[in-house]
This record gives sequence, structure tokens and C-alpha cells, in this order.
Amino acid sequence: MGNPVETDVLCLGESMALFVPGEPGPVDQVRTWIRTVGGAESNVACNLAMLGLRAKWVSAVGQDAFGKAVVSAVASHGVDVSGVVVDPARPTGLYIKESSAGGSPVRYYRRGSAASGMGPALLGDLDLNVRVVHLTGITAALSDSCLDLMRALVAAPRNTFRLSFDLNWRPGLWTGRDTSVLRELADSADIVLAGDDEALDVWGTSDPAEIRRILPGPATVVVKHGARGATLIEGGVSVFQPALRVDVVEPVGAGDAFAAGFLAATLAGESPVRRLRSGHLQAATTLRTHDDVGTPLPPGLMTSLLDADADEWAAAHLTEQGVLQP
Repeated sequence: MGNPVETDVLCLGESMALFVPGEPGPVDQVRTWIRTVGGAESNVACNLAMLGLRAKWVSAVGQDAFGKAVVSAVASHGVDVSGVVVDPARPTGLYIKESSAGGSPVRYYRRGSAASGMGPALLGDLDLNVRVVHLTGITAALSDSCLDLMRALVAAPRNTFRLSFDLNWRPGLWTGRDTSVLRELADSADIVLAGDDEALDVWGTSDPAEIRRILPGPATVVVKHGARGATLIEGGVSVFQPALRVDVVEPVGAGDAFAAGFLAATLAGESPVRRLRSGHLQAATTLRTHDDVGTPLPPGLMTSLLDADADEWAAAHLTEQGVLQP
């Protein structure tokens, strides 16, 4: 008999020190910056931990103050960070972000980072006795060795886990790199999540049925349509669920939160509608904040919205203060 599963979801990928303006005004005139943490996979892990799941984040950071800050911040959400490697030679990556409801331009300083040095050798140190391994397309673009690690993870025996893959298209990372590997990785996963705008850029279509045709391998495909909603294709059935109306403070991180909500509900064996709603609800926690990881909604509110009929769900409106307005 195998060992009992001690981790629900293992998330692997780079997280960096993140600086956001600490005062209003044009960025070139900002003198005060606030340091926080950003990273798609650790965002998912943090959201999962807030939802009560046993989440683990694996990455590499530099032996520097930024690396310590990143690991500490992720751990503060209840995430297991015991698998994070400290690289004595390479630095922790960092990036700068502007913040607005319409979008948040970013500038990355991640070339040669500790995480870009990850490779297949890391696989030997990973305990894959988990329920889900969550990866994103970002890692595949960081370096050749990171792509080799992704391929090794995709090829690893799935004795206990399902492989989740979020496209997470970052065009700036793919200059001079072969984007066809994203289809290769996605089609080898069990669960795929992608924004329709991302899919249009990478695969030439935003239509869920066409995306499913391009990706016949995964059991589950989720196409996110931004503020309009999301479509789940599974077992030959397509289910659409509209998103909640939310007063958006800033959209960055919402896709990661959606992935966490969807995965949590999937592991709980919920219905397609409740799995999509769980994703939308978790995304709302991030949409209402400047941070990449938001504050959980009250459990009572979560339950009432998950159980709401179609009209009640459509009428719901979450404000920045968390007030539900019918």
C-alpha cells in the first residue's frame, strides 16, 4: 500500500519580488515603492491554502533578501514551502508593476534568475504523491532547462495525481522560443485552463469547441472569457457559467485565483456549475484588491452564491468593500 497523500496540490513555478507604486502619479515620478510578491503558481498555492487545502509551492530563489521575503510571504498564507531550493549563485527575480483597473503594465527583471536554473534534476527531489500537480506555460519559457523540467513532469507516472496546466501566456517571454511546446504540454495534461484571448494568440482561436479540437487529450478544458464568464468542456459536455459582477480594483492575479477555486471544487467532487462558480468567486477576491492574492469572502456569502439560482447569481454584485448588492 502506498503512503497516504499529504499534499492536495503541488504548484511549481517562479515567484519574484514585486514592487508597486506607493504613491499616486506617473511612474517615472514615483519615489516610494512597496515591495510584495508575485508569481502565478504561488498565487494558486496561496489561494488554495486559504480555501483549506494542503498546498505546496516548489521553486528556486536566490540566497538574498528578496528570496527570503518571497518564501516568507508565500509561507504566511499557510503554504508548504519546504521544497523551495535556495540557489547560492543566481539571484531572485523581480518585477515592477503599475496598478489600475484597466490593466497593470509590468517590467520583468528575471533573466538569469534562480528559478530559470531549475531543471529535470529537481524531479528527483519532488514527492509526487499528491492529488494535483499544477504547472503553467510561464515556466516553459524561462529557459531550456525549465522546459526540460516541464517535459519530465508531464511524462512522470501519475499514480496519484492529475496534472493541471494553465496556459498563462506571457508573449514577452517567448521571443525566439518555440511556442508549439505549449500545445504539447497542454495536450498532455488532465486539466487545462486558458483565457480565450490567450488561446487566440497562441492557437489562433478563442472558441471553446475549437480549443477542445486542438487539445483532445485533457479530460477537462476550461476557457475563461474574462468578465463574461467561463466555459467547461468535459465528457463531451460544454457548460458555461457567467462571471460575477465585481467592482474591479485591479485584474492581475484573478486568473490564478480562478484556477485555485476551480481546482478546489474539482477535488471536492462538485458539479460543473459549482466548480465554475467557485473559480469566479475566488477570482473576485483578487479583483477587489491591488494585491495578487485577495482576502477570502465570508463563508456564508460563498455558500449562498454557490447555491444561488441562475437569476440570483446574475443579480449578485460584489463591491470593493465586499458588500453584496442584489
